[in-house]
Order: sequence, then structure tokens, then C-alpha cells
Amino acid sequence: MKYSYLIVGAGFTGAVIAREIAEKCNQPVLVIDRRNHISGNAFDHNDNSGILIHEYGPHIFHTNAPQVWNFLSKFTEWIPYEHRVLGQVDKKLIPIPFNFTSIETLFSTKEATIIKKHLLEEHGNNVKVPILNLMESKNRFVKELADYIYKNVFYNYTKKMWDLEPQELDPQVLSRVPIQIGYDDRYFNDKHQAMPKEGYTKMFQQILNHPNIEVKLSTQFKDVSNPNEFKKIIYTGPIDEFFDYRHGELPYRSIQFEFITHDTEYKQKVGTMNFPGFEFKHTRMTEFKHLTFQKNPKTTLCREYPEAYNSKKNLPYYPIPTQENKVLLQKYRAEAEKIKERIAFVGRLADYQYFNMDQAVARGLQFFQKEIL
Repeated sequence: MKYSYLIVGAGFTGAVIAREIAEKCNQPVLVIDRRNHISGNAFDHNDNSGILIHEYGPHIFHTNAPQVWNFLSKFTEWIPYEHRVLGQVDKKLIPIPFNFTSIETLFSTKEATIIKKHLLEEHGNNVKVPILNLMESKNRFVKELADYIYKNVFYNYTKKMWDLEPQELDPQVLSRVPIQIGYDDRYFNDKHQAMPKEGYTKMFQQILNHPNIEVKLSTQFKDVSNPNEFKKIIYTGPIDEFFDYRHGELPYRSIQFEFITHDTEYKQKVGTMNFPGFEFKHTRMTEFKHLTFQKNPKTTLCREYPEAYNSKKNLPYYPIPTQENKVLLQKYRAEAEKIKERIAFVGRLADYQYFNMDQAVARGLQFFQKEIL
């Protein structure tokens, strides 16, 4: 088959673009991926105990975007799922994001009543407020609570996650940390919250199941013998790698995942436990059966250990949002601009931007609408 488009990367953004081109343009597409599987970091499979695990850490789908929800719903049925997280603070388990239950757990009844009263007066009920806003409050009780959360939850978790002081990171990182005014203990508030009924990999198989799409795995871009034969190349891999790191490597944080199976039905009360304290080396632990609703006498959990990224040893997961790295990114974007007629850089690694799953889908849909259709 002679292909019109080459898409490098079979993750969310690449797979979405491939399907749109194949279906709406009736054009042949070749999708390659250096790994031996499709679905990128959302890859899931059954472990030795028959438990569906997420190989690259937990992926919980949520979105407010109807176009994203409608697109993916063509390729999977859904299981409704609302994610809940508990964090260990002062040897007590509290809901994360921090909410009224968290306050009542950590403070005396008298203190909790006063704090809740001032939060409600300042912000109203059942809303999420970034901790940055609360830290700037002129209300003493609100600011003291924000400072407590910053010190005992956010600072420790951020230091372990990024190995940087919070002030070294882009202010947007701090602005994304919310406090829930009220008792809502859901981690997300999106309209659509669900898990693909048969898993992410099955959903990707359906997305890529089209006569105009061919997938070649364990294949790198450099393995393509004649890239000039394609009408367009859509590259979703690391932008700095494409240009042979000529301006230096864009830094990432990586993660080591440790999977542990227990001979018991459940180990945790909720899907994920956060461990912000420095007494723990891992940041969180997820029990997959809470996410998938599988029936199994055993259970598998995943611990996450953040670590420095090394392009020769591990995988890039989280772009590090610092001003210095933004400057470096602009150099690579300038390089990409020179070849934009032939090669488009799209996706988490190509954009050097962290995307939730729905954002990665939206990026693919928007790219197709603007640049291909």
C-alpha cells in the first residue's frame, strides 16, 4: 500500500489523527510506534493474576468536552467511575483534594467550624478554589489553612515529584492545586467520568481498526526508508529527539512503577492513596480493581517512584515547567517552523506539554480540523 500520511506514535493524539484521516479523507495512513504495543502510556493488559493493570501508571478518564466524549464513545462502552483519593497527613487519612472532611479530620471541632465558616463566607459552597488564591487571602483563618495545606501536603508532594522547590516551577503548577469548599470528595468534577469497559488497549484497537490504517510496531522513525514519499508526516514523539538534541535535551521527570499483587480481594478503601510525607519514597499507590470493577480473589497495586529522566534508561512522562525549559522549547519550535510544510509536531512529547487524556484527544481532533481537513 502507498501511504499518504505517516504518523509517528500510536498514543492518543496519533491514533485520533490517523482515524480521522482514514475515515473522513479516505486516505491511507501508516502509523508506527517504537514500542511493541499501541495506546502509548494508556496501554493496559492482564497481569499473571488476570487483573487488568495500567503498565504506565493509572489512567482515569474524565472530560467536559462533548466532542472528545462522543469521538471515543464510538470505539468503547463505558463503566461510570468517579475517582477518589485519600492522602496520609499527620498519620491520618484525609480526602484529596482537601475538603471539609479533611478539615474535620485534622482540626478540633471548634477550629474546623471556624475555618469552614470563613471559607464559605469568602468563596461560597461546593466550589474548588486554587490554593494560591487562598494563600493570598486577607482572612487570617483562610490563609492559615492554606499555609498548613501548602506545608503538609503540597510542598512535600511537589518536592518528591519534581525534585525542585515550588517557586522554581511555573506558577501554573501551584494554581492547579485546589481546595474543595464543601464535602464533595471526588477527585474530578467533570461531566463525563468513566473507564473504557474492556480497557484502553481494546479501545485503541477499535480506533485503529480501519482499512486505510496500517500499524507497524517496534519501529522507529529512523527505520522509515523514505520519509519523503509521504504527503505529510505527523510526529508525536519528543521534539528535541527529532532534531538530535542540537540545542540540548528538554528535561522531564520519569517514574518507576512497582506492581504488587496480594492474596486478598482489596487492600485500599479507594482507588488511589497519596503519600506526600518524606517518610515515604513513593508519591502514590493505586489499586486497579477499584477502577475496573473486576471480580478477582487477588488484587494488584502500583506504587509510583518519581525519578530523573534519562533518555537512555527510562521514559519521559512529565515536562518540567520552568522558565528555562520554556526558552529551550522555543528553540525547537523555531526549528519545527522551518519544516512545517512537510512535518507537523503534535502531542504531549512534540508539544512538550502535559496533557490529560481528553486534552490529547482534543489536540488530535483540532489538528485534523485545522491542518488536514
